[in-house]
Amino acid sequence: MPLSPHEVELFEQSRARLAAIAYRLLGSASDAEDAVQDTFLRWQAADRERVETPEAWLTKVLTNLCRNQLTSARARHESYVGTWLPEPVLAGDRMLGPVDTAEQRESVSMAVLTLMERLSANERAVYVLREAFAYSHSEIAEILDITESNCQQVYRRAKQHVATHRARTEVDGTTARKIVEEFLAAATSGDTQRLVKLLTDDAMNAGDGGGKAPARATPIIGALAVARFLRGLFKPTDAARDRVGGSLALYTEVVNGGPAVVVMIGDRVLAVMSLEVTSEGIAAIRTQANPDKLVRATRQWSASEHGEPFLDGW
Repeated sequence: MPLSPHEVELFEQSRARLAAIAYRLLGSASDAEDAVQDTFLRWQAADRERVETPEAWLTKVLTNLCRNQLTSARARHESYVGTWLPEPVLAGDRMLGPVDTAEQRESVSMAVLTLMERLSANERAVYVLREAFAYSHSEIAEILDITESNCQQVYRRAKQHVATHRARTEVDGTTARKIVEEFLAAATSGDTQRLVKLLTDDAMNAGDGGGKAPARATPIIGALAVARFLRGLFKPTDAARDRVGGSLALYTEVVNGGPAVVVMIGDRVLAVMSLEVTSEGIAAIRTQANPDKLVRATRQWSASEHGEPFLDGW
């Protein structure tokens, strides 16, 4: 039966929330959009007269689509070329969803999205719905077809795992840009020790090229090792410019709620380098360079205003 204007409106009212849930569950904006579209198709095919609460029905369908996708995604990630990292989303993108509370902002951070890759599909779903969207355990249990007590146990496990492995300090946009500027100044100075001072002793650097852009296959651990790698990475040479196809512009930005470097070549986002900041210093640097995961960021960048780059013609 064709959708009535009212039924279309019901779905559209939920679209942004559904996309934000799917992004947190999948770590991919493009996959999240696909999951939302699949949910719409199921809404279109459903016996809608029997749906008592459309919002709950849509959330259940979307969540279960994402759970199924997470199972297949885990197998894909095992055969992924190099390190898998989430798709970055720039500030202002509706894909980020609600960011009113610390829990909501943290649930979409690159650090937590990366950590959630270690959770089971059920753990990830329970964590996201509870932490970021404040669903009750009874509501989540209904969505996942589990008991409420089981839901509470799954939530405790997921939250403990995430809390054990993260050490993130929340920063506002102004502070984030200052951190990135200090980081870029050190990284482009050629002074390794200056950069070491900004990093924690066990700092980690990881890059995702997806086999389509240069990136180390395994993470680098330790402040000195990371600093030496970054010193080489940020050293401008003719060979480097030839490799990427021209000169670069480096911007200080907020990505997934945290400080980041956006690397531009012309009007295309070449890479996004997200910094995980703690009270002891920069604990992790995650660089997304896979062009497939930067299409949305490029589109979003072109549609928004930006200040002057920290470095241009680099």
